[in-house]
Order: sequence, then C-alpha cells, then structure tokens
Amino acid sequence: MSRLLADENFPLPVVEKLRQLGHDVLTVQEAGRGNQQFPDNEVLSLASAGERAVMTLNRKHFVRLHQVSTKHAGIIVCTVDLDYDGQAHRIHQAVKSYTTLERLLIRVNRPA
Repeated sequence: MSRLLADENFPLPVVEKLRQLGHDVLTVQEAGRGNQQFPDNEVLSLASAGERAVMTLNRKHFVRLHQVSTKHAGIIVCTVDLDYDGQAHRIHQAVKSYTTLERLLIRVNRPA
C-alpha cells in the first residue's frame, strides 16, 4: 500500500481509516511539525524525503507546487468532505493501482 503524509489540516478520521485499509500514513503532527505554520513547499519536501505522497485539502497551493516541479513523491489533493469513510475509500481507490505515486498529482473529489 501507499506511504502517505497528511498535512496539518487533513482530517484525522480519514487518516485512521486509510491506516485500517493498509496504508502507511504519517501526519505532520506525528512528524513533529504540527502547529508551526509549516510552509507548503516544506511539507512537500518533508514528504518526499520520507518517500511519502502528501495528502491535502489545500488544493490550490499544492497544484501550483506540482506545476512548478514534479520532483516529489506524489500529491493527493482532496475536496473538503465530511463523509470521512467515503473520502478514505475514494483515496484508497485512486491510489491502489499505482506501484508508485512519485511525480503524480491525484485529485480526489467529493461526489456531487
């Protein structure tokens, strides 16, 4: 399964469900970088150094970072979704077929 880093604002219930689904998910807080106004490019660098794709609700900034450079371990941008189990399952479905998320930008949207 995938190695992921959840940025500071990513919902913990989604992280926990992804762990139940077999993904190796680390949060920015668990990495000792919570509540530090950690810039997005540094979150991406931290994730890439640990060979983890970033999961974020901060779509605009991370899409821009991907456009500037695809040298990263992956970016998963999500819409806000209070159906945490559903969001975790959509992320799982979006990444499960890849052997690596390196250099990928994956969009996971809330259903209409």
